[in-house]
Amino acid sequence: MTKNEKKATKPKDVKEEVVKETEKEVKKVEEKSTEEKLLEEIAEQKDIYLRLAAEYDNFRKRTAKEREETFTNAKATIFEELIPVIDNFERAEVTSATTLQDYKKGVDMIFSGLLEVFSKFGVESFGEVGETFDPNIHNAVMHEENDKLEANVITDVFQKGYKIGDKVLRVAMVKVAN
Repeated sequence: MTKNEKKATKPKDVKEEVVKETEKEVKKVEEKSTEEKLLEEIAEQKDIYLRLAAEYDNFRKRTAKEREETFTNAKATIFEELIPVIDNFERAEVTSATTLQDYKKGVDMIFSGLLEVFSKFGVESFGEVGETFDPNIHNAVMHEENDKLEANVITDVFQKGYKIGDKVLRVAMVKVAN
């Protein structure tokens, strides 16, 4: 090889080396770029997840608070209606110059006021003499044989039952025939 040939190949080889090194650096930058993109995407997804978790926690706390407030407001509404009944009992207790008949009339008025409150909130009584016995809402504490009545007929009520809609608050204690 002559000196001219060596000179000619050297710049060409150098060019090829520079190109190869440049391509390697580009690949490294592209790899870093891809890796950085993935890391950024992971960070974004993590941020979304943390925000969603915080939002859910806030929702859970808010609904628990609202549920408690609703329960408290419902109780308050009922007791606001019962306070006048208590006031009437207190007035009856401090009144001393009344006859037994007046006292009984006052108790009857208080009782009817209490029944009005029950009715206002949809509380119904059940367990009347002559009704058919239902084990879901009646508790038979006594049984009697009576040929004049049909089977499973209530003959006596010891304690009335109460319900709101289909929810039984207290079963009725009854005496059942046959």
